[in-house]
Amino acid sequence: MVNIAIGQYFPGDSALHRLDPRAKLMLTCLMIAAIFMAQTAWGYAALIAFTVFMAAISRISIKIIMRALMPLRLILIMTFALNVFFSPGGEILARWRFIEITAGGLRTAIFFTLRLLLLVISAQMMTLTTSPIALTDGIEQLLRPLGKIGFPAHELAMMMSIALRFIPLLMEEADKIRKAQMARGADFETGNLIRRAKAMIPLLVPLFVSAFRRADDLALAMEARCYRSGAHRTRMKALKFSVLDACGAALVAGLMLLVLII
Repeated sequence: MVNIAIGQYFPGDSALHRLDPRAKLMLTCLMIAAIFMAQTAWGYAALIAFTVFMAAISRISIKIIMRALMPLRLILIMTFALNVFFSPGGEILARWRFIEITAGGLRTAIFFTLRLLLLVISAQMMTLTTSPIALTDGIEQLLRPLGKIGFPAHELAMMMSIALRFIPLLMEEADKIRKAQMARGADFETGNLIRRAKAMIPLLVPLFVSAFRRADDLALAMEARCYRSGAHRTRMKALKFSVLDACGAALVAGLMLLVLII
């Protein structure tokens, strides 16, 4: 549970922290596009170097950045194994019965695994350096033009803000319930898959009840403060693009151009 990095934000004063959230959202999308554009080893080398550079200027510990990859280790292993064993092409490097490892399959496996790693780290860098409130404000500002055709930009941003805020609360609540049930003799770790799934019922039922109770309390609190969706609300911190955002855009645009040329 502690390895889940969704909704976590680490305050700081680095250049990456000071970027406008709207700029970070757009630059992350461009970074993802550059990752999918890469087709050669030099292209992936440029992406890895840029990702390491971004991690360095964010001043966030490498342990924190790598922690989000731990829950994905099984997916990464399966991605590598499926591609290395079942992607034909090129010289045969090893053979065992009907399984062959080819140079093309090994290359595809490495590239697909690196692509998945870069995607996760790029998205994580945005969430680690952007507070949930700033992130939802940026999404609302970017989606505001769609309000002219009836798109509920404010409501969507509010739902995302509440969901991100509830993630750590529900994780903490689940941990408390799990420890309480284990103190009463519940066993969540032994037995086959079906038995372990049934053992989760005493954990999930109280967790859902607690989540609905928190949601009801939040709704009453918002109504007591006269919250109305769609009303023109002011912000404590107005979002403004700066020279730093232009420099970030130039860096990512240069990276995309470099990957495209390679």
